[in-house]
Amino acid sequence: MDRTVFRITGADRLDFLQNLVTNSVKRLERGAVWAALLTPQGKYLADFFLVPAGDAVLLDVATPLAADLAKRLRMYRLRADVQIEETELVMTRGTGPAPEGALPDPRDPAMGWRTYDGTPGDDTDWEALRVALVVPETGIELVPNESYPLELGFERLHGVDFRKGCYVGQEVTARMKHKTELKKGLVQVTVEGAAPVGSEILAGDKPAGVLYTQSGGKGLAWLRFDRAAGPMTAGDAAVSWDGHRP
Repeated sequence: MDRTVFRITGADRLDFLQNLVTNSVKRLERGAVWAALLTPQGKYLADFFLVPAGDAVLLDVATPLAADLAKRLRMYRLRADVQIEETELVMTRGTGPAPEGALPDPRDPAMGWRTYDGTPGDDTDWEALRVALVVPETGIELVPNESYPLELGFERLHGVDFRKGCYVGQEVTARMKHKTELKKGLVQVTVEGAAPVGSEILAGDKPAGVLYTQSGGKGLAWLRFDRAAGPMTAGDAAVSWDGHRP
């Protein structure tokens, strides 16, 4: 998926981001940060990488979400000393030896490295890797105005900080963390056959979830755990889950 890179500058840039996104921008001292902007009701709007760049922060987001995200950020800006401009920088990535200046993917070391200086990427099979590591993708498993970040693995993938204080959607996210046991979530399943991304998963005649990315007989599925103990179907495909939650 194409990516758009914004440059965020201004004296208030760090405080501005800290008050909006799910992760702590203090982590930029150690490298790239994966975070999201949520609705006040705690639902996902967009995920992105924040990248330290001297007196600026780069924001790397999937292009289909870029215009709406920039509009929302400018709306929240009010009188803060913050400038948001689109750049022509191109993100590249790979899983082989990291080139000079590359930053590790903050979600999982096995997701490789990312650069913004024109270094060529490699031919990693990213779908297979995401399925193996249970990493959701923007616009596939991560659905704006529908997904809840904790159900899609944000805590496991270092995309949320529960100690940073308030941000948009923080109250709902914290309540899901501390007051309930997750009954739904993203897991790896075994798939015999194939079904279109977004196919409903049925356990008998009961809705049990949604099947997303598939590769090599495995797939990513958002499941209702209480209905996923036995054989399931998604279109013409047979789906099964071993009960493991990553």
